Amino acid sequence: MSSDFEGYEQDFAVLTAEITSKIARVPRLPPDEKKQMVANVEKQLEEAKELLEQMDLEVRDIPPQSRGMYSNRMRSYKQEMGKLETDFKRSRIAYSDEVRNELLGDDGNSSENQRAHLLDNTERLERSSRRLEAGYQIAVETEQIGQEMLENLSHDREKMQRARERLRETDANLGKSSRILTGMLRRKQSRFEWRRLWDSPGPKERMACMNTHGRPF
Repeated sequence: MSSDFEGYEQDFAVLTAEITSKIARVPRLPPDEKKQMVANVEKQLEEAKELLEQMDLEVRDIPPQSRGMYSNRMRSYKQEMGKLETDFKRSRIAYSDEVRNELLGDDGNSSENQRAHLLDNTERLERSSRRLEAGYQIAVETEQIGQEMLENLSHDREKMQRARERLRETDANLGKSSRILTGMLRRKQSRFEWRRLWDSPGPKERMACMNTHGRPF
């Protein structure tokens, strides 16, 4: 799994480097090339988002005890993605103003305040989106940890039940063995007593032994 994540990381690094370079070139390009470059950057930004989604899925499959490092890297990549989108939006706004000025002959000074206000609103929306994403990630991780804890408890309960069953079987076997040993000891003691009486010198003792124990063993 980590090899897949690292592969996505390398692709993301190469792609974001290309996007950064292209965004910086947009203001210096002729109008026709600017339009083509803007369309190209939009496509690459979508590819970068898809890579982030794949990386996020890989991180969710990592065990919780090893997930922290990858989660921190994901937050850094998402922040980098947000900065790229902000820079691109600024570049697009400047590009749109330039096209409008070329069509209308406006020097663009009247739109400066509107552009600044739009950028401010955009940045606030992006910050809110990042906070929501972070909250969602925490909720997902908490749910996964809770599920794993429940599975561990269920496994431990099954182990305890099997241990109790083995203990009951052991107790039953011990009880049976005890009864067998008790019977053997009683029979041995009876034989010993009979032989002691039988070996006594007087016939009365032998007769008593016969009356008590019957025929000799």
